[in-house]
Amino acid sequence: MANTTVSGAQAIHGQNPQFLVETVIRNRIYESTYWKEHCFALTAESLIDKAIEVRAIGGVYGNQRPTEFLCLLLKLLQIQPEKEILVEYLRAEEFKYLRALAALYIRMTFRAIDVYELLEPLLKDYRKLRMRSMNGYSLVFMDEFVYELLTEERVCDIIMPRLPKRQVLEENGELGPRKSLLLAAMEDDSDRESTKSRNSKGSRSRSRTRSLSVESRSRSRSPSDAGSRYVSRSPSRSLSRSPSPVANAMDES
Repeated sequence: MANTTVSGAQAIHGQNPQFLVETVIRNRIYESTYWKEHCFALTAESLIDKAIEVRAIGGVYGNQRPTEFLCLLLKLLQIQPEKEILVEYLRAEEFKYLRALAALYIRMTFRAIDVYELLEPLLKDYRKLRMRSMNGYSLVFMDEFVYELLTEERVCDIIMPRLPKRQVLEENGELGPRKSLLLAAMEDDSDRESTKSRNSKGSRSRSRTRSLSVESRSRSRSPSDAGSRYVSRSPSRSLSRSPSPVANAMDES
């Protein structure tokens, strides 16, 4: 039947994957027009086209009517695609609502370690998402939505499965420490400054060596040295050309 889970599906958290959505909301989805007209016989490949057409995330709105986003989430739980396919959904940066859908599905079905490793990189995604709720439309950012998935107990009107805190996984050695984006940016800036300082010191030392070499060359070519080089080698000739005054006086006498 259209509302049954695919045969051979694995139990998630000890139960049928579709049961992760509350019974009241799940029955609302089964009765919705979008589920009957657009979600029938969807596959992991054809679901991509439907997710691209989604224009808002959210749970229920109005008179407990499910959003299209929530209908596609239940369809994913029903067909249970492979992990590699969900990771490809997550890597599709150009389709933000497909990425948000994959992030919600991963949060509900994957192991805690995989949830942190796959969703934490999305905290760098600051694109806007439309959120539809009982109060109408609002705007949220992708990083806010992912942060809610990692910290809140209820997202899109669905109770999230229990997720151990990151600190507990780090203490048990199951997950490495998370590096802060702000700290990484500060370290990059400090590395750049140190590189610039080393380059400036190197240029100063080179300029000093060049100036010292120029001074040594100028000293080697000083005027005193030049004059000593061109001193006459025959001083007697220069003296003979100019007779002394005593000799002249004797000749006159």
